[in-house]
Amino acid sequence: MIATLQTQVLNCPEPHDLAAFYARLLGGEVDRPDPRWVPDADSATLHLPGGAVLSFQRDPHFRAPTWPDPAVPLQSHLDLGVSDLDAAERIALAAGARRLPTAPAVKGWRVYADPAGHVFCLVRESA
Repeated sequence: MIATLQTQVLNCPEPHDLAAFYARLLGGEVDRPDPRWVPDADSATLHLPGGAVLSFQRDPHFRAPTWPDPAVPLQSHLDLGVSDLDAAERIALAAGARRLPTAPAVKGWRVYADPAGHVFCLVRESA
């Protein structure tokens, strides 16, 4: 091992808005003091309850993926484990997500776009 993962960085037009969106879904603290990062107008962090950190960085040229159309492909996406897909979907939609097409035969997960257009999935966790 030569490194440890510090954070997953998502480029977006409005980093603080996107950090707040994910805080509503995952909990955690936006822009908690941390010597590794100094959030500013162009960046934000979200320290999650389990210790992971998501980071958000302003990109004025960001192009959201066009799932399922491959014209602008997924650069990466987040899988968020949930116990109740329907309840999680209501919370995600109320927070500003929008549902994207999912193959009808696929059970146990659903695809969404966050307010900046990044794709994420809600995945039913096994009991």
